[in-house]
Amino acid sequence: MNETAAQVVGQTASAGFQIGVRRTLPLTAEEAWAYLTSSEGLSLWLGDAPPPAFQQGESFGSSDGISGQLRVVKENQQLRLKWKLPRWERESTLQIRLIPAKTGTTISFHQENLDNAHTREEMKQHWEDVISKIAKHAI
Repeated sequence: MNETAAQVVGQTASAGFQIGVRRTLPLTAEEAWAYLTSSEGLSLWLGDAPPPAFQQGESFGSSDGISGQLRVVKENQQLRLKWKLPRWERESTLQIRLIPAKTGTTISFHQENLDNAHTREEMKQHWEDVISKIAKHAI
């Protein structure tokens, strides 16, 4: 057995632990973007924070202690940002993508640079909860 086969699920050689959660919803990319960037949508993935201007390089922080910085902003397509919970020692990288699909838009949350398998499982549950709440909005 080689070392790669012994790796823990979700662990990468260069980006720590990672998780991806996605779901296709009956929304256009524009509708999904509008919701994700609205006060209601932001509260799901950013916490209670003033809405950012969605400019590259912009920093944010929520009353829940979530902090970070926007790295890539492509309207109706993609957000890539540094994202950190207050109890974490280092930031993770979070990417939110809106991918056209036959029946709407696939909303994808991908997070990397997580410190361990426990944090990976915690964030997997978190993003599954977030996407479920978005789906309730979409229906």
